[in-house]
Amino acid sequence: MRDAGAAAAIVLSGVLAGCDGTAPAGLSTPAGSASAPAEPATPPLSAESLAARAYYQRIETAALARGQLRTDGGGTDTPFSAEDLARNFERIAFFDEFQRRGGQLVAQQRESTLHRWQGSVRVEVAFGDTVPAEQRARDRMTIASYLVQLSDLTGLPIRMTGFAPNFTVFILNEEERRQAGRLILSLAPGMDPEALSSALEMKPDTYCTIFSFAPAGSAVYSRALAVIRGELPEILRLSCLHEEIAQGLGLVNDSPRARPSIFNDNDEFATLTRQDELMLRILYDRRLAPGMSLSQAAPTVSSIAAELMGGEIIAALP
Repeated sequence: MRDAGAAAAIVLSGVLAGCDGTAPAGLSTPAGSASAPAEPATPPLSAESLAARAYYQRIETAALARGQLRTDGGGTDTPFSAEDLARNFERIAFFDEFQRRGGQLVAQQRESTLHRWQGSVRVEVAFGDTVPAEQRARDRMTIASYLVQLSDLTGLPIRMTGFAPNFTVFILNEEERRQAGRLILSLAPGMDPEALSSALEMKPDTYCTIFSFAPAGSAVYSRALAVIRGELPEILRLSCLHEEIAQGLGLVNDSPRARPSIFNDNDEFATLTRQDELMLRILYDRRLAPGMSLSQAAPTVSSIAAELMGGEIIAALP
């Protein structure tokens, strides 16, 4: 969940169901390729969405002026060692940030086990009808390119497709998101009410969120859903796409000590950094397995980190 000061994925267990591929009113048919299909005329944005666009544009402009939302992957100003990499991975992959309490999701970190996917990850993208066609086309191309990068890093077959999708990215404007409850539940009928509410009634300082699902008793993901505000300007929207999709693969937490990283609450980076890429490699290393505890995995994590880094302190290169 990316907001003004936090980033986390929410891991849920439950029975899952697929969708029949039919988009309800207010949502475009999910796209299965990087090329945009013919689009119907785009309805005008509501006054609420226009105000939200202006609001988030001001936030992005201010962040860029402060040197945040970097897309350079890190550099000589952000060195990290093998020990840093292992420590940051452990905090990000083995701790959940949100817990259920009193019918709400509250920020409370708790140690968990390693979760990840096995087999193919089939990503679909569904836009609200009021999301402009040009924005849809850019986002499809951005996501398709990013999935290639993630597939290379993880070794998983990850692609954009409309066939039997198991990872859905919703890009919705305000009214569309509030009305998406039935569709979300059709994809994940076991979703808890508090999790659903957090997506439908997204607070203004929350830009996007991700829900990753594993069947009860399993640490292997079988479904993920990301919800991203359509009103976000380009760099903020890009940061949501990078963070939420990567978190949906298993890097579920954030850490203020992780630098350079998008899994940090300071929004310094908008796109995957060199350290983030290495953490994805560790996550999907065959020497680790879904369901491992931190104590079980820690020696192996340290060994993999040392191999990846060569035991040296390095600076992330663009």
